[in-house]
Amino acid sequence: MECSSLRPSGFSTRALAYADFRRGLGMVSNKGLDSIELSALRQNELAPLLDALPTLDLSGFEYVSIHAPSQYAPAWEEELCARLHAEAWRRWPVVVHPDAINNFALWRQLGALVCIENMDKRKPIGRTANELTHIFGQLPEAALCFDIGHARQIDLTMTEAYLILREFGSRLTQVHVSEVNTRSKHDPLSYSSIVAFQEVSRLIPAHVPLILETPVSEEEIEAEIAKVREALPLNLQTMLA
Repeated sequence: MECSSLRPSGFSTRALAYADFRRGLGMVSNKGLDSIELSALRQNELAPLLDALPTLDLSGFEYVSIHAPSQYAPAWEEELCARLHAEAWRRWPVVVHPDAINNFALWRQLGALVCIENMDKRKPIGRTANELTHIFGQLPEAALCFDIGHARQIDLTMTEAYLILREFGSRLTQVHVSEVNTRSKHDPLSYSSIVAFQEVSRLIPAHVPLILETPVSEEEIEAEIAKVREALPLNLQTMLA
């Protein structure tokens, strides 16, 4: 992979293998990808993932992140943050849905490792640049996981995507890439989403990893990566950003 001409790219393990991070890792192990998001989207998935970290071969990945649970019992939040804090030495970003946060003080302890994701239309907060302003006011050190599919679902003109990247581009740590349909489910990229994403591609620096959330089979991985690279191409402006 020529890092000078291609954006860092990889998959969320959950997109490839629902609730099975080992299988997801296995599906991309020989695809030449340099980024991975280890997903534990439900409360009961986090402990098995964190306990397994010493046994996982992640040596092929230059960028690794963890997706924290998006649904959990409020009483478990302190334990959740404690478990994540114990892994902070790895310096892996922790992607968090802002609507799942009950106690911002607990998440502030993770500092810049917290990576807030902009939300889809189902959620009550974190959908727009204005709503994200309030979230980052509570988490001033937090980074941004820009979900471009969520932003397009909120505003098909990509104006909201532009506003989010303009306001919080300095916080941008990774990009979630998929097409998000009207039911807020992730789909592979269509021609219309490719064209839409190209509108804001120049605002995403070349070094920021693209994490695909598109549900594809192992045989479809390379074709989907090619579509994402068409949607978010590198040009001179982004390479100098």
